[in-house]
Amino acid sequence: MSSTLPLQGRRIAVTRAREQTPELAKKLTTLGAEVIELPLITITKEVSNDALADVFLEFGSYDWLVFTSANGVRYFFEEIRRIFDDIRSLGLIRFACIGEATAEAIRAHHIKIECQPKVATADALAAQLEATGSLDHAKMLVVTGSLNRDDLVEKLTAARAIVDTLQVYKTEQTDLSVDPVAADFRARGADAVLFASSSAVQSFVDQAASLKLGKNAIQPLAGSIGPQTSDTMKKVGLPIGFTAKTPSLDSLVEVLVKKLAP
Repeated sequence: MSSTLPLQGRRIAVTRAREQTPELAKKLTTLGAEVIELPLITITKEVSNDALADVFLEFGSYDWLVFTSANGVRYFFEEIRRIFDDIRSLGLIRFACIGEATAEAIRAHHIKIECQPKVATADALAAQLEATGSLDHAKMLVVTGSLNRDDLVEKLTAARAIVDTLQVYKTEQTDLSVDPVAADFRARGADAVLFASSSAVQSFVDQAASLKLGKNAIQPLAGSIGPQTSDTMKKVGLPIGFTAKTPSLDSLVEVLVKKLAP
């Protein structure tokens, strides 16, 4: 029965942070793949107590709370639970986000999302928020990580919103130079390497020496989870072998299976 699995005999490299790998790895192994874990980035909570105090002192005045990643949701709500004992402390603030994974993380708290664009990009979110007609002098809090780009904040500010940001996590590159899994990747390669973030793409390029394939290694196809990741791949010159139809792990795996089908 296992011989009929669609990814049987395929080696798939996963580049997510180590704590985020299990979900994707399970999806792949269930389909018969051999998963190679290359955690190119490390994500950890990093919140300034001063910034947090400033935000929570005037939290009741915000009209919109905006999330750009599931990590932001996770660490923000850890702080909410630490400081408040009642979810109603959030008041009547409206929620907006980019991406289905981020949306799922918000819904897990039984919170309704009032703005989520179909295309998971900062431009699309800014345009959809502006289309609500609610941005003129609206107070907005954008929850970010250390590597978030300023595009979204700039577009919201241009739409006359009053925007504050709160960093709740940092993303750092993982050194794979002495990692035994990276050594195996160099020696044998993979059928595909999956990228779920721009930061993982950048780390892959920056660590090219540690990941350079041997002459007999399988040259992998590079898969992208969505538009922002694909843009970064194009900028650094990494050929895109396939892209998820929608920015989600399920969609990325679905396209991977179709791409590697015999």
